[in-house]
Amino acid sequence: MGVVILGTGSCLPAKIVTNHDLEKIVDTSDEWIQTRTGIRTRHVCGQDEQTYNLAVEAGQRALDAAGVTADEIGLIIVATMSSHTLMPASACLVQRDLGAVNAFAYDINAACSGFLFALDLGYKYVQADHGMKILVIGAENLSSRLNWSDRNTCILFGDGAGAAVVGYREGKSGYMGSRLLSDGHLWKLLYMYAPKSSNPQIVTDDHPGTHIVMEGREVFKYAVKAMEDAIHGVLAKEGVALDDVKLLIPHQANIRILNKLAERLAIDKERVCINVSEYGNTSAASIPIALDEAVRSGRILQDDLVLLCSFGGGFTWGATLIKW
Repeated sequence: MGVVILGTGSCLPAKIVTNHDLEKIVDTSDEWIQTRTGIRTRHVCGQDEQTYNLAVEAGQRALDAAGVTADEIGLIIVATMSSHTLMPASACLVQRDLGAVNAFAYDINAACSGFLFALDLGYKYVQADHGMKILVIGAENLSSRLNWSDRNTCILFGDGAGAAVVGYREGKSGYMGSRLLSDGHLWKLLYMYAPKSSNPQIVTDDHPGTHIVMEGREVFKYAVKAMEDAIHGVLAKEGVALDDVKLLIPHQANIRILNKLAERLAIDKERVCINVSEYGNTSAASIPIALDEAVRSGRILQDDLVLLCSFGGGFTWGATLIKW
C-alpha cells in the first residue's frame, strides 16, 4: 500500500462520428450498431491529432489534477498500438511536449490491456523508489488503423487518451495488486499486422493490410470468461469480496460483453462504469478515460475499492484492484 494514483486526466478528439455517419460509408444502420454493440458515437482524430497529441493533453490534465509539475516526473509510459511512428516512441514525444526534462520514456503494446500492464509497471517502479512519480498513459488513434469498408470492425473503435500520475503517499490506500495474463495461441482472434516487410524473404503471404482484424464471436466467448477469471483471481489473492468493491471499470469494448460480464459476476449495473455508447472501443485508452470520468464525477471517493479489468489482442487480459 502507499503507491497511489495522485491524479487523472483524459482527452477526446473534437470530431464526433455518429452511427448515422457510418450509414453513408458501409452497409449498416444505427439500429443494427446499437443493438449489437451499444455504441451511438465515437470520437475520431482530425488535423494535428496524432496519438501523442492526445496523450500530451491527457497527461497535462492528470498532472494538473495531481498538483504535480512535469519536471517532477521520472518516467512516462504510454500504452498504445497506434502511434504514427514506430520510432521514436509516442512517450518520447509526450516527454518533449510536456517538458518532462527529468523523465525517461517508452511505449508498451498489450493492445486493449495496455493501460493495466503499464499501471502495474508504474506501481513496481514507485514501490522500489518512493520518491519517484510516473505518468502512465493509454492513448490510441485507431481510426488510422481501421478497414473502413469492414462494417464488423469500423463501427466499433474510436480515438482518445487517458492518463494517471502514480506516486507514493503514506497511508492505507493504494495499488493492492493485479492478475495479468497472456496467451499467444489466441493471437488470431484479434490482431493487426505492421506494414509489409521490405525484405522479400520474409513477406507474409496472407498480409491483410495494416488494420485491425477480429473474430468477433470468438473474442466475445474468450473475453468474458478471461475477465471474470482475472477478477476472481485478484480478489482471492488480496482477500477481498466482490461485494466490497465500490466500482468496476471494465474495458469498454461492447455492451454485450459488459452486460454478460456483469451477469456472470452477479454485480449490480450501478456498480459498473459504462461509457461505451459515447466513445466506442478506444483500446488502451478506454479504462483510463472511464477512470478519469468516474473520479471527476465523484463516483470514486477516498477508501473506495476500485476494480479495473480488460482483455485485448495478444491475447492479453487482466484485472487490477486499487484502494482509492
